[in-house]
Amino acid sequence: MPEKVANKTIFSLLEVTKSIQRTLADRYKNLYWIKAEMNKLNHYKHSGHCYPELVEKKEGKIVAEIRSIIWKSDFERINNSFIKLLHEPLRDGITILFQAGISYDPLHGLSLRIVDIDPTFVLGELEREKKESILRLHQEGLFEANKRLPFPLIPKRLAIISVETSKGLSDFYKIINQNPWGYKIETTLYPALLQGDKSIPSIIKQLAVIAERAEAYDAVAIIRGGGGEVGLSSYNNYNLAKAIAIFPLPVLTGIGHSTNETVSEMVSYKNAITPSELADFLIQKFHNFSIPLDRLQEQLVVLSKNKFLVENSKLQAFAQSLSWESKNRLQQENHSIRILNQRLQLSSQHFFKDKYGELDNISRLINMADPIQLLKRGFSVTRINGKALQSLAEVKEGDTIETLLLDGKVKSTVTSTQ
Repeated sequence: MPEKVANKTIFSLLEVTKSIQRTLADRYKNLYWIKAEMNKLNHYKHSGHCYPELVEKKEGKIVAEIRSIIWKSDFERINNSFIKLLHEPLRDGITILFQAGISYDPLHGLSLRIVDIDPTFVLGELEREKKESILRLHQEGLFEANKRLPFPLIPKRLAIISVETSKGLSDFYKIINQNPWGYKIETTLYPALLQGDKSIPSIIKQLAVIAERAEAYDAVAIIRGGGGEVGLSSYNNYNLAKAIAIFPLPVLTGIGHSTNETVSEMVSYKNAITPSELADFLIQKFHNFSIPLDRLQEQLVVLSKNKFLVENSKLQAFAQSLSWESKNRLQQENHSIRILNQRLQLSSQHFFKDKYGELDNISRLINMADPIQLLKRGFSVTRINGKALQSLAEVKEGDTIETLLLDGKVKSTVTSTQ
């Protein structure tokens, strides 16, 4: 009961909270279906109970928030239905349609006791978001933007967005690093969260980092292990899908599921069902380049061998022809030389004979001009000062002259000239 102090009615806190409890219990006797975003599940393994944080957002801002509780038995039943329908357990960051009772406890305050969650509603919400993202991207002309980018002939440099501990990433590395053909692909890992609402800004951030150094890579791969529909819901987000669609390099996705393709996968340059399939796609690109090259190399070797055989045959035929022609030419030239030699001998004989005759004539003329011969015929030679006297003008009275006869010399003194 309240106390009376100085004309004031005073209630204890417990009395007020109990009054609230009774009022709410009278007002909210039924169970209600409520839609809200489960910001955090808060599952405690030691007790098995969950204490979800429920919020409602408008334009990205929280406009309502309340605590809730799922008792262990209810959680196990709900979780099993999620695994059966969605192939993954109940988790954070999804919008849910749940049945709950409204309760108030003087110690713990207002809360919702969740007794059931409809897993089909989660699928519906995912599908709604997916359709909205697809529509916006088509309206903006971005849906095919990444697919229109040219893909490198051999993608040697790859930026990877993934989690280091991802089994899918491990499978991817195993295939590309241990391929039996020795193809080399350089990889750089950019770690990011790949599940839940936080994965959206995490992946977008790493895409922005890679875009700043786009010239260092040929393509980008987003790699993730397997998961159910709810776990992949972030890949239907418009902002993430747009970041992939407008990325300056081809974006490859291998996020590990075989059904219900997400929007991010739809707008990527290439979507592989699993990381292993994505690795095979890259290896095939190397095959597409190397196999025709190997065939061309084989053809070049065959053509080269054939060309060498043909040219060798031509060379042998030419050498044989040259040998015969050389022999014939040598024989012809030898015959010509012999004929020329004979002609030269005959010409030489006639030449020398003619020259010998000319020499005889010259010899006779020389003999005839020999002073001794002249002296023998009664002629003499007169000299003055050692020179033959040829003109009267060369001598004067008193000069001594010398007369050469056949058998001696006579010296005379000039007494007069006529």
